[in-house]
Amino acid sequence: MTRSETLGTRRRIALPQGEIQYFESGTGRPVVFVHGLLTNAELWRAVVPGVAAAGNRCIAPDWPLGGHSSPMRADADLTPSGQADVIASFLEALDLRGVVLVANDTGGAIIQLLLARYPERVERVVLTPSDCFENFFPPMFAPLTALARVPGSMWPLAALTRIKALHRLPIMFGLVAKRPIPEEVAEAYLSPFQRSGGVRRDLRKFLRAVDRNLTIAAAEKLRDFHRPVLLVWASEDKLFPMKFGRRLADLLPEARLVEVSDSYTFIPEDQPEVLTRHIVEFASAMAS
Repeated sequence: MTRSETLGTRRRIALPQGEIQYFESGTGRPVVFVHGLLTNAELWRAVVPGVAAAGNRCIAPDWPLGGHSSPMRADADLTPSGQADVIASFLEALDLRGVVLVANDTGGAIIQLLLARYPERVERVVLTPSDCFENFFPPMFAPLTALARVPGSMWPLAALTRIKALHRLPIMFGLVAKRPIPEEVAEAYLSPFQRSGGVRRDLRKFLRAVDRNLTIAAAEKLRDFHRPVLLVWASEDKLFPMKFGRRLADLLPEARLVEVSDSYTFIPEDQPEVLTRHIVEFASAMAS
């Protein structure tokens, strides 16, 4: 599977849950990127170069959310809380401290669970449109949880993702990206899920355990997260409307909300230059 050179050097690391592939570029303060469902580090291909050039060590893993290149251990806990454990294990394995976390979509929900349980290595957080509160999943994608409880359901779902004519429909990328995702990028996102039974097994573990009560409970604990959080929210987002960004801004003690126009959920796809600028300014403020 071809990956963008702009992500940097490809590396792998063994965690208790399995092996994680990640891409690294630049030096300086660590900025760790967290994508969402059925994507991978490619989501950040147009963001990493500018953030790295500003003096940051950019680390963009393929998290086990359906776009990862190889399956995790068969006994790995890949529920939403288990995914937070995977990220915590990754930060520990690389001994990353003073981390800036940047998350999108489902990855934002996992980061909220992480902050509620393992805040010690995190210095700052950038949340772009993400699942939160009772909106985990949004109503459009809530049936995925029930579908995942049906044995064998991941194979026909993977077969549907092979139909390129469906990619721009709301059931796939039509509600998350305002502009068409390049064909080679869509292939990088979806081919692991299409080709690997182990990857489909991993994703099914996550989907079966999605529960809004997890993000609702995490939100209560976030009231005690006294570190800077930047909410970069898309004003036109249909899955995660601005009201959710405003609720997070009201909840988090040190949060600031900025609106991005002409974008849906995937701001790294629709407005990468704008997102890059906000991340660089936010991360640079750590040194001032």
